[in-house]
Amino acid sequence: MATLKDAKIGQTIKVSKISGQGAVKRRIMDMGITKGVDVFIRKVAPLGDPIEITVRGYELSLRKEDAEQIEIV
Repeated sequence: MATLKDAKIGQTIKVSKISGQGAVKRRIMDMGITKGVDVFIRKVAPLGDPIEITVRGYELSLRKEDAEQIEIV
């Protein structure tokens, strides 16, 4: 199972599943990250937190813990 945390800078990946629950899952979905959406990895901080992404034309920052909840194809 690969997660968004495993994606490399410059990759465009497709979300296959969000495995978080409750408030974590709601926070991720409120950002527009849902099953089937394309996510472009723009930048990853030296220690891996945060991960800067582009989703649906919006530039966002994700915490490493949240990125681990997003499964990718």
